[in-house]
Formats: sequence, C-alpha cells, structure tokens
Amino acid sequence: MRLPDFEAWAIFAKVIETGSFAATAQALHLSQPTISKAISRLEASMNTTLFHRTSRKLELTESGRAVQHQAQQLLANGIHLETQLREDVNQYQGTVRFSIPISFGLQHISPILSEFCQHYPNIELDIHLADEQVDLIRERFDFALRIAQLDDSSFRAKRLCDVGLMVVGTPEYFAQHAIPQHPRDLQHHEAFIYTNTKQSHSWRFIHPLEGEFTQLMSAKIKANNSDVFLPALLAGQGITRLPEFMAHDYLKRGELVSVLNDWQIPFISLYLISPPNPLRPKRVQALMDFLSQKLKGMAWAR
Repeated sequence: MRLPDFEAWAIFAKVIETGSFAATAQALHLSQPTISKAISRLEASMNTTLFHRTSRKLELTESGRAVQHQAQQLLANGIHLETQLREDVNQYQGTVRFSIPISFGLQHISPILSEFCQHYPNIELDIHLADEQVDLIRERFDFALRIAQLDDSSFRAKRLCDVGLMVVGTPEYFAQHAIPQHPRDLQHHEAFIYTNTKQSHSWRFIHPLEGEFTQLMSAKIKANNSDVFLPALLAGQGITRLPEFMAHDYLKRGELVSVLNDWQIPFISLYLISPPNPLRPKRVQALMDFLSQKLKGMAWAR
C-alpha cells in the first residue's frame, strides 16, 4: 500500500486558497519550483490535470473541482490536528500516567499529591501502584519511580537520592532475644523477608574492617510487600530488613530499633525513570519536577 501524498494535497488546497503558485510559495515559505513540482507530482500520480495554467491566471479543471472540497478539508484537518496537539503538549492539562512502588507510594507520594493538584487543577493523575518493574512503553506510562539497584537501560534515569536499609525489630523483641553482634548471629532470629528483590534470602553486609559477609536467612513470613510484615514486626514476633523511608518514623518514636549498625547494607537508590525521548508534555514535566524537588528533601533521603 502506498500512502497518499498528503503534503502535495495540502499544497494543492493552499494554491486554491491563494490563487497562485507564487503566493502559495510565499505563504508556506517554500520555493515556487517546489510548489509547481508538488502539483505536477499529483497530476502525474492521478493521471489528470488539476489546473489550467496561463500567463495571467490559474483555474481549476473539472478534475481539480471534483476534489477541491476534500483537499481543503484535508488541509483544515491537518492544521486542527497540529493545533490541538500543540495546545495539549504546551498546556498544564490532561492526564499523567505513572507507576510507583506500593509502600513508598502510600507513605510518601500520596500525602504530597494534594499540593500538586492545588497548583495544577487541570492535570489528572493516573497512578499505578506496583513493586514490580513495569514496561513504560508497552503499558503507556509517562514515567515511573523505582527504588532499586538499577540495571543498565535505554530509559532515561534520574537518581533522586540514596535509600538506606537496616535490620530492625522492637525493643521488646531484643529484650527477649540476643542482640546480634555479627550478621552470622541473624540465623538465630525469626525473619520477615521481602521477596521482590534478587537473592532476597541472602542478606549482604559490609564492615569497614571485617569486609563483606552474606547471611542466608530463613523466613518466618515472606511476601512481595513489606507492609504485610508490620503487624507481626511491631508485635515483637521477629525482625526484618526495611528501607529507611519505611523505618524512619517507627525509629523516631522508639517503636523499632536498628541493630548491626557497624555493618552497612549496600544502598539502594530512588530513581525517576522515563522513556528515552527527552521531549514530553508540560503536564508530565511539571509532575516530574515537583516529585524530584519534594523527595530530595525527605528526612530519610541520603
């Protein structure tokens, strides 16, 4: 199938409007030979003459009059399409579709969205909560927030901050169980394990003097979302490894304490991931800029 010569038909419609090749060339900022070649190309393709050309004037033939209305409508539709899209892209209105991790989204994104909506009342938000990595292109997301050790990717990735991980339990739990002094001591404790990571049962630690140590953990409860653990964790039934954005408030209130603080768990980072094309509607850029600014200032952000 050969596509119609839309450019030539649009030029044809413009020639009808202006009444001459020269005026059309001036209006479209093209050369007069370019206009003439476009019309000749159409006539050759359609095997008919569209204009009677004389030294004094230009008149439509019967064939030209037969398609005059459709060509003018085609030009008008093209202008309308570009105007509509340009307004859509350049206005702070329309829908932004994005994906965020479940716990992080509920605790730290949801509370700040009302401020964004107050600033941009004509922007609609379509939020997808999932800890799994989504396919931005196939599922038509404008961007995603990810907390991970990011693999190489063709997507654009902006690191907003680092997120610390820590081993935590309640003071009551550690009053009844020996406080671990070395990661190997964790084998004697009941653990809740977040499974949506690579090697989720292998807890890796780094010490400035003793080097690296990995402890293989057995799970009392395992799940792909850490919120599931919180009731049992706060009831003193075991320990878990939490990101600081989840543990911060509990530590501040003394409901949880962290252990093995001389050992560092390798950081994960908070990224804003977007498709590779840097051009995006203003509504999308506005939300990305808002979230970037807000999240960098969080108390747990490193």
